[in-house]
Amino acid sequence: MLVELAVVEQRYRAVLEVLEGASVTEVARRFGVARQTVHAWLRRYGSDGGMGNLADRSSRPGSCPHQMPPGVEERVLTLRLARPAWGPDRILFQLGREQQSGQLAGVLPSRSAVYRCLVRHRLIQAQPRKRRRSDYKRWERSRPMALWQMDVMGGVYLADGTEIKVVTGIDDHSRFGVCARLVVRATARPVCDALRHALGVHGVPEQVLTDNGKVFTGRFATGAGAANPVLFDRICVENGIRHLLTAPYSPTTTGKVERWHKTMRTEFFDLHDREWATIEAAQAALDGWVVEYNTQRPHRSCGGRPPADRFATGAAEPVQAAAATVDEDRPAGELVRRPAGVSRWVDQTGSIRLAGAVYRVGTAFAGQQVEVVTVRGLVEILHAGVLIATHVQRRRDTGPVGKSTIGGSRAVPARTARNPTSGLSVTRIVDSSGTVSFAGTGYRVGMAWARKSVDIAVVAGSVQISAAGKIIRVHAARHDPFKEHGAFAVPGGRPRLAKPRPRDAGDHGQAATG
Repeated sequence: MLVELAVVEQRYRAVLEVLEGASVTEVARRFGVARQTVHAWLRRYGSDGGMGNLADRSSRPGSCPHQMPPGVEERVLTLRLARPAWGPDRILFQLGREQQSGQLAGVLPSRSAVYRCLVRHRLIQAQPRKRRRSDYKRWERSRPMALWQMDVMGGVYLADGTEIKVVTGIDDHSRFGVCARLVVRATARPVCDALRHALGVHGVPEQVLTDNGKVFTGRFATGAGAANPVLFDRICVENGIRHLLTAPYSPTTTGKVERWHKTMRTEFFDLHDREWATIEAAQAALDGWVVEYNTQRPHRSCGGRPPADRFATGAAEPVQAAAATVDEDRPAGELVRRPAGVSRWVDQTGSIRLAGAVYRVGTAFAGQQVEVVTVRGLVEILHAGVLIATHVQRRRDTGPVGKSTIGGSRAVPARTARNPTSGLSVTRIVDSSGTVSFAGTGYRVGMAWARKSVDIAVVAGSVQISAAGKIIRVHAARHDPFKEHGAFAVPGGRPRLAKPRPRDAGDHGQAATG
């Protein structure tokens, strides 16, 4: 056996000196080591092997009880090679399925063990995260069908090299794919046909979020037809959908549908690049993948469950007839228009004034001109023909004879309070400043309601405040949707602690004399 004589010989001499009668302490001091080390050399020399046992040994443990079994490790590598787009989470989910069905024996490894296995075999490259998780501001609607995110994805090719587009849509809460339609050109009619198809299959959502593309909005349109709403907006209006737009150059606002684009490309289109001869064949294959994505593929944001499990809790009825009520060939001049309104400029705080009342629009429209229309007690604010905000009309107080009490003699129609929308609500007490707290956020009610109980309900993205069965205020929801569950869990609010009664001067005097 080959050994390093320079090191082993010194240790051998130390052992001989101890065997010849020298003390361990003296030998350890002379060789510059600890006494325990000299004792270890003596034990190793006394065992079988003699001088060869004095060589350096590996520090690797003889066994590792929690090491991944070879059979499981082989299955991890097989799954990764068969599905290059699968990461540690997806592979671990598949291993769990196979273990439950009895196809895989042994203990299920952890996610970090699967990750280290892939790195060890050079199937993935370990890289530091570009940004910390805390740098991202995550948001999500609290229920299905509250919001759809829609977009258009390109870079898909047929067998002859023709590029086609994909009109995509995803439910914000459940990550359920509601739209994946292939079109030759992403113009107004094909995109709106995809929207109609999604409405006919899955129902009508409360809101739709898109970017500022010309097929989605006329917000930045110029020319003679700039004031007319585009076909996409007309479909949304006729189906009662509120169309939301992202701020310019803000792709992360529609991050969920953008992330779906990446999943769709890596798990489907990259594996079948230029495989189909016709768009119909490609659409049939894509439909099959979307069904698998919605019903079988585990989603990390859904707790490892398929998106269909979360989407089923709030699925709406299909509205095939309502989605087809818009005639796309009808000239823009023949549209059913709202009553004529007035123009206002949005100030730097994102508000406008109308008849002495302030209405919130949003800082994204600061410095821009909007149209204000009053319809059936509501104030509707439009920008470039698109409805961007709706408020309850605020009227001045009137006296007993219907005349204004603010110095004018003009008769003002009596205000008719609406009944609140039926649904889940909670009861809260308005504080002394006229503000009520809901889900950690304060909403203004008015000094007239200070220290009184009001009912609060969340209706279509707004906070509805009512008392005695009548609506008194409606605000745009500003609270964190995740805190709604805690707020509705305590319908009557947390019990208030009784304040101790302060003792008067007579009590103090009696206590002092006593």
